Amino acid sequence: MVNVLIIGSGAREHAIATTFLKSEQVAQVFCAPGNPGMQASGIQTVAIAENDFEKVALFAEQQPIDLVFVGPEAPLASGIVDFLTAKGIRVFGPHQAAARLESDKQFAKEFMSRNHVPTAAFASFKDFEQAFNYAQKLSLPVVIKENGLAGGKGVRIVKEADELALALRESLQKSDQILVEEYLEGEEFSLMLFVGGPKPVILPISQDHKKIYAGETGPNTGGMGAYSPVPHITDDIIARVEQTVVKPTINGLLRENLMYAGTLYIGCMLTSEGIKVIEFNVRLGDPETQVLLPQLESDFYTAITDLIAGKNPQMVWQTQDYYLGTVVAAPGYPDAPKQHIVLPILPQNVFYAGVSAEEHRLYSSGGRIFTLIARAPSLKEAQNSVNTALKNLNLNDFYYRTDIGFRDID
Repeated sequence: MVNVLIIGSGAREHAIATTFLKSEQVAQVFCAPGNPGMQASGIQTVAIAENDFEKVALFAEQQPIDLVFVGPEAPLASGIVDFLTAKGIRVFGPHQAAARLESDKQFAKEFMSRNHVPTAAFASFKDFEQAFNYAQKLSLPVVIKENGLAGGKGVRIVKEADELALALRESLQKSDQILVEEYLEGEEFSLMLFVGGPKPVILPISQDHKKIYAGETGPNTGGMGAYSPVPHITDDIIARVEQTVVKPTINGLLRENLMYAGTLYIGCMLTSEGIKVIEFNVRLGDPETQVLLPQLESDFYTAITDLIAGKNPQMVWQTQDYYLGTVVAAPGYPDAPKQHIVLPILPQNVFYAGVSAEEHRLYSSGGRIFTLIARAPSLKEAQNSVNTALKNLNLNDFYYRTDIGFRDID
């Protein structure tokens, strides 16, 4: 029996840890720093910050830990995989050079250009005048992205000409470098791969909902919910993604010595001109993970260790039902979420994120508080199940969407 350590503290990490606990090979799952909501699932939380690599390594050696799985992007961008690997600790995730595919948007776009991965036209700028002149040459709307990690919130879509200058200035105040891109019109979906073996493993297709309000309106958030599978992303579309996106991406990783054992998340847009890549992430998505990993029927620990060893894992996914998850957020999210609101007693089908504990009660301590998921034979039934469960809880002080999955529900 082995011990596994998850790095991170959110609902994604709760889902990852719960999946490892299902393995007959795994004795204990630790999460650093984790959150107190995880403890009801049998996960042991460890008071070590995700960026304190020395303490993580010391804990891994003392336990001992057989496998470290890194959940969030920030420690990956800071080189946690390089650090732990150098100490002989087995870890799943990209090394720092490959993590630039997420942490450095310019690097990612240039990687796509070099390796013929279809994406939106773009240019990067540090100077306002140059950015403004380039943006004016594009047709409205235009997309402005802050370079670096932005937690899913560093993107602005400018639809009106008189808003362009202000939007560029504000983005340059938040980031010393921005990307200006053509706007892609179409259907967005999430394609996640496990890489490391001879062939990438494609996870079930999922779709998240990034806007805070129903019907995908309002500001971007880290994600208000997700569902999987996605009926309108057909096998034919997936086959095209494999050929036009996955194959040149994997070839590029190998050619540029960036291949790793970990996750590659490809944000795709199905446009009238074909499939184009919006972004790369190098970790599992949140909230997509909460509806993806519960679909796994085979042993998760074996699959991950096979990938690290360079083998093709045998991963079996359910194919009968739909999974849908809704994120419950604190009022004021994403800009100024209200803190320290007591949570009602929640059911077991919940993955916790921004919570703290006092006197055996859980309180909000972040923006996204928890994800409640359901499994059902139809997407509508899954949505109804989630919405009914949330309605029956005392969540008057919180906010959530009731239309998760709307694109595939009549």
